Amino acid sequence: MDPALNPYTPGSGRKPHSLQGRDREIEAFDLLVARAKARRYDRGMILSGLRGVGKTALLNHLRAHAERHGWFTVRLEAQNSETGARVNHKQLATGLRSGLRKFSTRHALKQAGESVMTLIEGSSLSVAGVSVGAPSSRSTEDTLFDIEEIVEASSELVRSKGVALAVFVDEMQDLDEDLTAGLIVAQHRASQEGWPFYVIGAGLPNLPAFLADSRSYAERLFLYRRIGPLDEGAARQALVDPATAVGGTYSGEALETVLAAAEGYPYFLQEFGSALWEVAAGTPFQLADAELAIEAGTALLDQGFFPSRWDRATPAERKYLRSIAATGESAPKTSSLSISQSTAGPLRAAAIRKGIVYSPEHGRISFTVPGMASFIARQIDTDS
Repeated sequence: MDPALNPYTPGSGRKPHSLQGRDREIEAFDLLVARAKARRYDRGMILSGLRGVGKTALLNHLRAHAERHGWFTVRLEAQNSETGARVNHKQLATGLRSGLRKFSTRHALKQAGESVMTLIEGSSLSVAGVSVGAPSSRSTEDTLFDIEEIVEASSELVRSKGVALAVFVDEMQDLDEDLTAGLIVAQHRASQEGWPFYVIGAGLPNLPAFLADSRSYAERLFLYRRIGPLDEGAARQALVDPATAVGGTYSGEALETVLAAAEGYPYFLQEFGSALWEVAAGTPFQLADAELAIEAGTALLDQGFFPSRWDRATPAERKYLRSIAATGESAPKTSSLSISQSTAGPLRAAAIRKGIVYSPEHGRISFTVPGMASFIARQIDTDS
């Protein structure tokens, strides 16, 4: 098949040909936009789920929808590195400035927006983003106050146009404590005061608990949506529709084979679909094409998708991860792992902090990446 016509889009957050299986979330956000136009403001939205289920693509879709309706939007991808707090503050400050310029120009509010811009420029967000010594000189109270002040002023600006200010945060579980608290407190005030402001976040399955740990009332501030693998019908369309659009078709056997291998995960569907397009000599795609595509797609996943997590782990942490994979369970009890309990605690904490595992419930542990156990089983143990 012609590589130039390959309709599949494997990669982090890339827009698929069609966003399948997310109608409930899209409809909920559509309602939020419609209610804002009528000046009836609602809760924010939190999307949580494993890696590879399409949270980033969905978050980008929602933001694009908000922008089409004239909203003031800000995009933030949280970082948890050593300089993460500084980067996060800078991203928010930069996003607020660029979003305000775009919004003011679109709605002919340049003069009215100048006072908000002054608040942003003089805030601890801007200082923490660009000043070398800033993190030590700012406080959590500064961040909370500045975010609340900017949100209140911006809300007055956007309310007159029947739209809202929304901060879209990806990988939200990696947000530093100050910004997490600042955004939650601002969302709380918005709910109390009727401000047109929303936090729309996406992150790992532990994100709801992470937010509740910051502020207990966070559980009442957001519409929480758990994003999982696609059902059979949506997964089928995610494979068939892109191919059909450029003249490709599947035999029944080929389609069922790829669907079974992908297990409904959007990232895997795109990776296997793309590999199938590359290896097939023609259409309709046959069983042999599908089997070869799964082999090729898995090799690509083993080169990029999985190692980006595995390589972050220390040898001791990899031993801990191997013990999880060896159970053959999706969420084994931590007490059942073949590793001493005295060393398991710190290793577990480190793996959670690095976003490799999470605790679905007390006393259990699970990988944040679907298929991680199988990947680990394919790796030669060089850490013993």
